[in-house]
Amino acid sequence: MNRRAWLLPVPTVFVLAWGGNHFTPLLHLYESLGGYAPWQANLLLGMYVFGLVPGLLVASAFSDQHGRRSATWIGLAVSAIASGLLAAGFGSLTLLCIGRIFAGLGVGVAMSVGSSWIKELSSGAPSPTAGARRSSMTLTLGFGLGAGVTGVLAQWGPLPAELPYFVHLALCVVAAAALLRAPESLDPARRAAGPWWKDLRVPSAAQRPFLRIVLPAAPWVFAAAGVAYAIMPSVVEHRLGAHATLYATALTVVTLGVGAVFQTLVPWINRITRGRALIVGLSGMTAGMILAAVSAEIGDPALAFLVAAVLGASYGVCMVSGLVVAQSLATPSDLAGITGVYYSLTYVGFLLPTLVAALLPVLSYLSSLIIIAAVCAACLLVVARNLRVR
Repeated sequence: MNRRAWLLPVPTVFVLAWGGNHFTPLLHLYESLGGYAPWQANLLLGMYVFGLVPGLLVASAFSDQHGRRSATWIGLAVSAIASGLLAAGFGSLTLLCIGRIFAGLGVGVAMSVGSSWIKELSSGAPSPTAGARRSSMTLTLGFGLGAGVTGVLAQWGPLPAELPYFVHLALCVVAAAALLRAPESLDPARRAAGPWWKDLRVPSAAQRPFLRIVLPAAPWVFAAAGVAYAIMPSVVEHRLGAHATLYATALTVVTLGVGAVFQTLVPWINRITRGRALIVGLSGMTAGMILAAVSAEIGDPALAFLVAAVLGASYGVCMVSGLVVAQSLATPSDLAGITGVYYSLTYVGFLLPTLVAALLPVLSYLSSLIIIAAVCAACLLVVARNLRVR
């Protein structure tokens, strides 16, 4: 197989990630121009988790039987439909919710099937972690650039509630051209037999290391991202004036950009810590949550940028190191399945901003973030204890 074949599914995975996160900088726009309440805007942000989790699990099972290409084509089509719905639905909370669910389905395909496809096509790479790093980097760049471009278009371009989605639709067409030439990595002899829904079972996810190491760590991956670029802009919004959308965009790009850099450092961190990169990431996560609480008390936009950088670095380290641990437990027949379970768990954390916004009448940002930091520290202790005895 061509050693560069892994590059061909990359544009589609990138575009699917773009379609999942380009909504994030628009939260302020939906509140200010659309008249949506903060809890409604944050609901829309987290709504795509309800498409993403089924998309992760069902798509992985489907692809284990029918191959990576077929499932990825479906994901690309669903993501394009999502952008069409979001472009048309500015005035309808229901339509926006449906669009976000469809966007989640597309991201689910990217994170489970796309990641597995890239990993399988990277089998000849010198580093055993190359596949995990390549897929995580592709996803992170899609998340970051999607948010960055959307924020700029919304701040200065025409049709701020529609143009970003039209751009994504154009990118879907470009990705489809590369996808036409991408080779299938799962040959028929290795595919799951029987009805695809029976392949939803992932025995590797029931192993003790998964339950005691991956499970406590995974939700913090996108909990960190959510705190950095959904909660922090709200904490300092009163200091931003007309630049709230641009500021939220910058925080998103900083979080994901720093995360992308630190993803590349995971092999080095694992090497110098003897396989404890996940502990390093969760330690940074806990520190970042404490800084977020301090930022909520002070309300300083500059400090919020520091929070985004710390949480972004921790996000990047935990994303890759957790995926490496999860995939090391998989058999060839349930690699996509355990990848889907892992990413499903990471995205549970993305509901955190919705929960915090819903609790605002009874619990301030400061109080919520103190509690979050304490829970994060507890999870760090659980992971550290079990990773030592693995």
